[in-house]
Amino acid sequence: MRVTTYREALREAMREEMQRDERVIIIGEDIDAYGGTYAVTKGLAEEFGRDRVRDTPLAEGVIAGAAVGAAMSGLRPVAEIMTINFSLLASDQIINTAAKVRYMFGGQTNVPVVFRMPAGGGAQRGAQHSQMLETMYAHVPGLKVVMPATPYDAKGMLKSAIRDEDPVLLIEHELLYGVRGEVPDIGEEYTVPLNRGDIKREGTDVTLVTFSRAVHLCLQAAEELAHEGISAEVVDLRCIRPIDLDLVLDSVKKTNRAVVVEEGWKYYGAGQGIAAMIYEYGFDDLDAPIGHVTGVDAPAPYAKNLEKAAFPTHTDIVAAVKKITPVRSGR
Repeated sequence: MRVTTYREALREAMREEMQRDERVIIIGEDIDAYGGTYAVTKGLAEEFGRDRVRDTPLAEGVIAGAAVGAAMSGLRPVAEIMTINFSLLASDQIINTAAKVRYMFGGQTNVPVVFRMPAGGGAQRGAQHSQMLETMYAHVPGLKVVMPATPYDAKGMLKSAIRDEDPVLLIEHELLYGVRGEVPDIGEEYTVPLNRGDIKREGTDVTLVTFSRAVHLCLQAAEELAHEGISAEVVDLRCIRPIDLDLVLDSVKKTNRAVVVEEGWKYYGAGQGIAAMIYEYGFDDLDAPIGHVTGVDAPAPYAKNLEKAAFPTHTDIVAAVKKITPVRSGR
């Protein structure tokens, strides 16, 4: 194993899949000479040519529509949307076409397309550039919504997404691109399934259910809680549609308590859906109400001090855990 960044892991995944399968192409705004807004596609146009790495106009509907058409015609496009906030302009193509074509055509065709898009706040980009919005897409049958938190998962899940026969949204938190982590050596083939979560830290007293950047906040909180005699298990969903509910329920059965942690808004969000499923299928295993840590239910502020107050921190998670978990002495 070697250590690399989240950004490099994504680039490696695309490079390896383009080498493996000539049908894989990349399209998006500024992905050629500029290398993408977050430099994920840097160098791929020079390596594979501009027939396979194509810059597009600043028009998200065109990017998504072209990608869907290319996928239906036999290619395997990876479409980069500069930010999930702009994906709203492409939502008709994603929700009304990509997600439904296979069903509406009776299985006669499929749409093997990947939509890559950064999301999340914390970099002072203001209310229109700091949203998650994953809940909107996870609500739609026919789409897979993947939100890896580590370089290992980012590379493995992007490779799986490119090979998948259905449309996949790979949502990358913009504060994760510089995060470093272990990834198998170049040439060592691996993938990560799109329907399995992962236990990032084992524990016995409370289950922290989370995804994307919040995984790192939960790990930080779990470390702090351990010093106070509380053993927290961190369950990284990795994919919020489909959701690995069995992994969550098995963990809750062991710990008897749960806190759901997400960056997005509380009301009608992914976290409330997860909590509802735990209540529905694991109620008898709960010894306390489910905690829920989220961002503030308001547009993201631009001012740094206000932005910091708008998004969850590891101390918020610690506080939520302490509300439902007794400290056990003698550890």
